[in-house]
Amino acid sequence: MPKDSRHTRPSQTVAITVRLPGVLVDLFPGSTRSVTMPASTVDEMMDEFDRRWPGMRDRLCDSTPAIRKHINVFVDGERARLDTPLEPGAKVFVIIAISGG
Repeated sequence: MPKDSRHTRPSQTVAITVRLPGVLVDLFPGSTRSVTMPASTVDEMMDEFDRRWPGMRDRLCDSTPAIRKHINVFVDGERARLDTPLEPGAKVFVIIAISGG
């Protein structure tokens, strides 16, 4: 007998690909420049970073919580916030701002 679809929920978590800057990868042994992971929002992505590499979320987010001022996150070419949803196959880039004179 088939299951009643009203009582089963499809997973809301999707696989995404994230590109991390080399300077961040250097701080977290075992991390890589390109990571595929499950996440349905940027916030969940940050949680997954922290699960894999403890302390990475604190490097990328402040306590408000929000993405730190000197960090930029782009999802499929658009600037993102923690509440930005992630679609299946999304390409996410984490970029650290560089300043100087």
